[in-house]
Amino acid sequence: MTTATQTALTEERIQQLRADFPILAERPADVPLVYLDSGATSQQPRQVLEAEWAFRTQRNAAVHRGAHTLAGLATDDYEQARVSLARFVGARPTEISWAMNATDALNSVALSLAEANRADSTDPSLSIREGDEILITEAEHHANLLPWQRLADETGATLRWVEVDDDGVWTADAALALITERTRVVALAHISNVTGLIAPVEQIVAAAHAVGALVVLDACQSVPHRPVDLRALGVDAAAFSSHKMLGPGGIGVLYLAEALGEALPPARVGGSMITTVTMTEREFLPPPQKFEAGTQPVASIVGLAAAVDYLEAVGMLAISAHELALGERLAAGAASIDGIRLVGPPPGVERAGIASVIVDGVHAHDAGQVLDAQGIAARVGHHCAQPLHRRLGVAATTRASAYLYTTEAEVDHFLDVLSGVRAYFGAA
Repeated sequence: MTTATQTALTEERIQQLRADFPILAERPADVPLVYLDSGATSQQPRQVLEAEWAFRTQRNAAVHRGAHTLAGLATDDYEQARVSLARFVGARPTEISWAMNATDALNSVALSLAEANRADSTDPSLSIREGDEILITEAEHHANLLPWQRLADETGATLRWVEVDDDGVWTADAALALITERTRVVALAHISNVTGLIAPVEQIVAAAHAVGALVVLDACQSVPHRPVDLRALGVDAAAFSSHKMLGPGGIGVLYLAEALGEALPPARVGGSMITTVTMTEREFLPPPQKFEAGTQPVASIVGLAAAVDYLEAVGMLAISAHELALGERLAAGAASIDGIRLVGPPPGVERAGIASVIVDGVHAHDAGQVLDAQGIAARVGHHCAQPLHRRLGVAATTRASAYLYTTEAEVDHFLDVLSGVRAYFGAA
C-alpha cells in the first residue's frame, strides 16, 4: 500500500495532472474532449508512455532466459514491476502473477479449479463436485460470470446468484443468506462497473471462509481508484487490469493468496514455468512463475509499474476522495433531471465515480450520439453486464465514469447535455 503524502486534488492540482495526459488536449469530435469513459479504459500519462518506450528502446530482451547483460537488466525491470504491484495492493511479490487482462486472470482461477478437480486434489477446499455451489451476483461483468458458469457446467456444481433490486443494487444480507455449507466459491466485483456499488467485501469474506469457501474478487473498478489491501481484505484471489489504471493494454494482474497459489495447479502450461520436463512428466516452479507460461509482455509490465508510481505519487486516498465526490455529483445531478432514471445507489449513498442512467423514451446509443457531438466520451451499451440490464428492463444504459483527471466542470457539462437529450428527440 502506498505511504505517499496525500495531497488534496484541488482544481489547480487536477489541471497540473491533466497536463500529463496528451490525449486530453485532443479534439476528436472537433470540440474539447470530455473523457468520461475511464471505467472502460483510462488514459495514459507521459510518464507511462515514456517508461514503456525507454524499455523497448534501451532494455528489451527475454526475461529469466538469457545470461547476457541486457537480459539481466530486462529481468530486473520485470521483477521490480512485480514488487511495485505487490506493494500497491498489499500483497507479497510471490502472490502476484501476470495475465493478459483481468478477464484472463479470472478465467485462470476457474480453469485451475477445474484442473484441480480433475486431478482429484488432496486439498478438499479445491474440490468442487455435484451438489456444491458457486455464488456470484446478478450484477457481475461477464468476465466474472462466464468462467463460473463453465466451471459449474463442468463439475456439476450449482451456480447461484444474489439478486439485485429494481435499481440494480444487492445487499450484504441477501448475499450472506445464500452462503451455506455447500458454497465452494464466492465471486464478486469489489465495485460494480454499472452501478458504482461498493461491495461489503469483508463481510462476504468472513461468511465464506466460515464455511470453507474461496472468495474471488473482481477488483477492476477498485484497485485503480482507491487504496486496496488484498491481504487485509482476506480474499483468496483477485484480478485487475492495467488499461483501467493509467497503464498499457494487454497486461493484467492475478493475485493468489499464498496458500491458494501453492495448492492450485496452473491453468496454462509451457515454457518458463517449469523446473523439469521429460517426455511423460513435468514439475512446475513455485508461484508466481507457476502461473506465467510463455513470454510475457515485459514492456507493458514496465509501463504498468510506471502507472503505479504515478498513482502513488498523486495519492490513492486523494484520488478516492475526489472520485467519491464526483460520483455523488453525478448521482445527484442525474437524479434531479426529469425523465432520467439513475441506476444504482441513490444520491447520498456512497458510490464510486460511476453513474449509469436510463433516458426515458431514448435509446442509450442515441443519447450517446448527442453527448459525443458535444465532445463527451461516455459509454453506452450493456457494459458486459447483460443479466443486470435485463433485470432493469432495458437493453442498455448510458454511463459516465470519472478518474483523477476528471473535473467538476466536465461532470456538470455531461449533466447539462444529458438534460437536453429527451427534448432533442422529442421525448420530453
